[in-house]
Amino acid sequence: MSSTPRDLVTNHPISRRDFFDGMALGFVAAESPRGSASPPEPFTVRGGAPAALSVPHALRDGRFWRHAGRPEPTGESYDLAVVGGGTSGASAAREWLRRRPGDSVLVLDNHDRISFSGPARFGPQEDGVMCDRETFGSDTLVRLTPGWPARLPVAERARQDLLMLHRDPPDWFPGLSAEEKHERLAGLTYSRFLLEVCGAHPDVERFCRTMSCRAWGYDTRAFGAIDAWGTGFPGFGGLGLDRGKPSRFNSPSVKEGPAEAVAAPLDGRVLFRPSSPVVSVRDGAASATVGYFDGHQVMTVEARAVILACWSAVIPYLVPDLPLDQRRALSLAVRVPLLHATVRVRDPGAWRRVGVRRVRWTGAYWCLSELAPPSEVRLLATPCRSELGPDRGSVAGRQELFRTPYSHLEQTVRDQLGRLLGPGGFDPARDIEAITVDRWGHGRSPEYCRPWHAFYPDGPFPADAARRRFGRIAIAGSDSEPGAGGAVTAAVRAVEELAG
Repeated sequence: MSSTPRDLVTNHPISRRDFFDGMALGFVAAESPRGSASPPEPFTVRGGAPAALSVPHALRDGRFWRHAGRPEPTGESYDLAVVGGGTSGASAAREWLRRRPGDSVLVLDNHDRISFSGPARFGPQEDGVMCDRETFGSDTLVRLTPGWPARLPVAERARQDLLMLHRDPPDWFPGLSAEEKHERLAGLTYSRFLLEVCGAHPDVERFCRTMSCRAWGYDTRAFGAIDAWGTGFPGFGGLGLDRGKPSRFNSPSVKEGPAEAVAAPLDGRVLFRPSSPVVSVRDGAASATVGYFDGHQVMTVEARAVILACWSAVIPYLVPDLPLDQRRALSLAVRVPLLHATVRVRDPGAWRRVGVRRVRWTGAYWCLSELAPPSEVRLLATPCRSELGPDRGSVAGRQELFRTPYSHLEQTVRDQLGRLLGPGGFDPARDIEAITVDRWGHGRSPEYCRPWHAFYPDGPFPADAARRRFGRIAIAGSDSEPGAGGAVTAAVRAVEELAG
């Protein structure tokens, strides 16, 4: 189904949350992307919103202190101040009070409410693939039922290659030991493995490209072949390797399995101060001084100990006295951008009529769409420029995301749902009631992986230098402990460093 922008838009008012993190407000005002008028009120923020990120971005750009004025002491003093109220910050506060139940704890966060989780998780397995016009010239929805390769709009040789990769791949590295095979895979991305080792038809790589996006936030041009093997991607069955015994080259979350580290809500013993982005942390002889912006001026509190449970890349701007090597190491923690949409629809039955529930797209803007009963649809986009690798690609993708007009985000949501569900009678102009767009410019915490991080797994690791204690200041946050469960692990470690 192909529709014009006018066909896709309803005349009824629509409720949506546009998240334009990076667009400064007030004294750090910046122009919005072309075609992206301010969202209508009420405006409910969630994730990376302008009010939460304008101050950190102004710090990064060197503009904040030119306008902020002299800090004003509040006269408040705490046993512990935690910067960041997410999973790691909440875990640090809770662990501190477990050890020292009588202490006073302040948690400061740049968001307007505490959040224990990041971007939403999607379901485990697709039951359909949209071989879309962006990749193959026209849209063909392929239901993953028996015999599905025969229905793909690809070259005949590509169908045969896919069957071989799934059913009976050969040993691509005959004569090598298991360790040597692991090392070969560690030097390749999955896309290169398909094209260079397997000699697969280019249509195979194009069909498989977005397989890693749901879990990793980037496609197989950045996803390592060693982790593709450890995750169960097709093509490795003939190597004789035991997936029950992970390779030392596998990324931490592949070795350990994904972790859902969610901290329990904080009780009344913790003072939580939202909408208070921290702008400075200074260690002192008797206490540390923490400065935060309250929307009007910089206020300061004193703390006997400070745990920084925020993004690592922000910390050098908060604590400029850190050693140069530690500042450099902190800046290497590059988070992966993610983009989510939640759509309320009038007619969820269109999914049943089309015959799918969760669909992977091979090249369209939104790479995954799924029905979330009873009447919501969720979509995922991964802006990372994967051809540049996970780190450089995340930076480039985040910059591109900040420039993307809101009108484009809405248009692509409507367009893709119309293309997918139109054969089931779905009309995006009539059947979409509301769209919520969440932009997570800093969505997924980084993880060491091959072939991009040559120091992994033997080290030394940038995180080792990045998370060093600095006087009364300890560093937590998932960036400081790359891998499964890093947020909670980092919180406990930081408390141990300061509280003993």
